[in-house]
Amino acid sequence: MSDPVHSSGPDVRGLFALFPPSSFMARFEIVPAEQVPPPYHELLVHEHHMTVTVEKHHGEKVDVKILERLKGDKAYARKILLVTQNSKRVVQFGLVRIHLDYCSQEVRDEILAGNTPLGRILINHNVLRRIEPTNYLRIIPGPAMMEWFALPEPRPTYGRQAVIHCDGKPAIELLEIVAPEPIAV
Repeated sequence: MSDPVHSSGPDVRGLFALFPPSSFMARFEIVPAEQVPPPYHELLVHEHHMTVTVEKHHGEKVDVKILERLKGDKAYARKILLVTQNSKRVVQFGLVRIHLDYCSQEVRDEILAGNTPLGRILINHNVLRRIEPTNYLRIIPGPAMMEWFALPEPRPTYGRQAVIHCDGKPAIELLEIVAPEPIAV
């Protein structure tokens, strides 16, 4: 039986085996891109880094907070939050598995240091990348996600699964879930 951290290729659903969703998602369903409503559609249905997208949407830079990490010989996985630098609001939850063989030593070292959001690292190092969304999800947050997003009660939100191809190779698998937007009064 193989260790899922050592996966030899992209398996976005395999991220759930590394970090079971029971505490962070009460339930989810896969939805077509056209059924992702605004503003979630603009936040998720594109081929850009979420780091840049959430920074633009929230009007401030984000930092990464690592909740949990696993490292194998050839892959590194982590469960993270993106937190705005000024307002300290959690704006995204994510799971990521990075196939380290597809990264330069400099990029690998910066990823493993855990101080900078992944998208910013890839951009700063001019890694040739293509982001391939594979699924969009409608999510009902579980207890942990409700706490991270400061929700008094569960409210639907949306996310995406994706693969990032670095220099033409499927190097990174992602699950990215954005914080529910405030309810308009």
